[in-house]
Amino acid sequence: MRFGPVPVAEAEGAVLAHSLRIGGRKLPKGRVLGAGDIAALAAAGIGRVTVARLDPGDVGEDAAAARLAEALVPAPDPAGLRLTSPHAGRVNLNATAPGIVEIDVPRIHALNRIDPALTLATLAPFARVTPGMLVGTVKVISYAVAGSALEAACAVAGDAIRVRPVQRRSAGLILTEAAGGDGKLARKGREAVAARLRALGMELVEVVSVPHDTGAIAAALTALGGEMALILTGAATSDLHDAAPEAVRSAGGHVARFGMPVDPGNLLFYGTLGDRPVIGLPGCARSPALNGADWVLERLACGIEVTDADIAAMGVGGLLKEIPIRPAPRERRPDRG
Repeated sequence: MRFGPVPVAEAEGAVLAHSLRIGGRKLPKGRVLGAGDIAALAAAGIGRVTVARLDPGDVGEDAAAARLAEALVPAPDPAGLRLTSPHAGRVNLNATAPGIVEIDVPRIHALNRIDPALTLATLAPFARVTPGMLVGTVKVISYAVAGSALEAACAVAGDAIRVRPVQRRSAGLILTEAAGGDGKLARKGREAVAARLRALGMELVEVVSVPHDTGAIAAALTALGGEMALILTGAATSDLHDAAPEAVRSAGGHVARFGMPVDPGNLLFYGTLGDRPVIGLPGCARSPALNGADWVLERLACGIEVTDADIAAMGVGGLLKEIPIRPAPRERRPDRG
C-alpha cells in the first residue's frame, strides 16, 4: 500500500485518508474516491488530497477484518460468539450466552506478531461474559494489508477464541450458623451468592441453614439440591480439617484443595461429592465484589476442571482488592493531619 498526498486528478479509485467537508457535504475518511468526488474536490479548489492506494495483492481493511474474524471463529454458534459486520477495518466478537472466555494464547500472540496492521484484542483468558458482551475485536490498523500477511494470520488464527458456556445450571447453598453470628451477614451472603449465580444464568435452588458443626453440614450436603454445592460458613474455615472440609469427607466426598493465592479469597476450599463440585466459599463471597471464589465457581460451572496448577497460577494478578466488609484491611491507612 502506498500512502501520501497526490494531485486530485490522480486520486480516483484511491482511499481518502482524512475526512474533508466540501460544499456542506462530508467526504469521510476511508471512502474510495469516485469520479463525482474528484469533480467536487476540484470544483472546491482542492488541489491535493492524502490517500491510500492499494498495491496488487493488497486487501482492503473491511475485507481483511472480515476474513481474519472468520478464521478466528469459523463456526460462530458453537463458539458462543457473534461477529459484527466489518466497519472501518473492525469486526467485533460478542458473546451470545453466559460463560467464560477460552483463548489459545500462543495462537493470538503469533497472530499479533505477523504484521502490525493486523491486530486482535481480547478479554483475559477465563473472563466471565454475559450475552452481548464484547469478547474480542479484530482491527486492521491501516486502510489495506498485504494479502500474504493476511493469509499467514488466518493460518495461525484458526479457532483460537470461544466462549465456554455454563453447563451446570443450578446450585444449592449451605449457610452455617456460628455462636454469636450475625443474621444480617447470612442474608447478605445468600443475596450475593444468588446474584453470582444469576450472572452465570444459574439458579439457586435451595438454601439450608445449619449449625456450624461437621455432622450437620455433612447431613445437609447429602440432601442438598442443585448441580453444584456451595458452603458459606459463619466462622471462617482456617484449616484443611476444619468443620466444613471435614463435612465433605464425612459425606463421602473428596477435598481437592484448601487455600488459594488470591486475595480476597484466600480461604476457599473445593472438592467433589460424587460427580458434583463442592466449593467452600470464603467470607468475602458475602460481598458482590470480585474475589477468588468467582474464578473457581465460574470454571467449574462451565465444566472446566480446576487443578492445583490452575489455582497456583492465579497468584499473578491475584486481585488484592479491599472490600467494605473486611474486618482487618491489608494495609493501615496513613493518619491524616
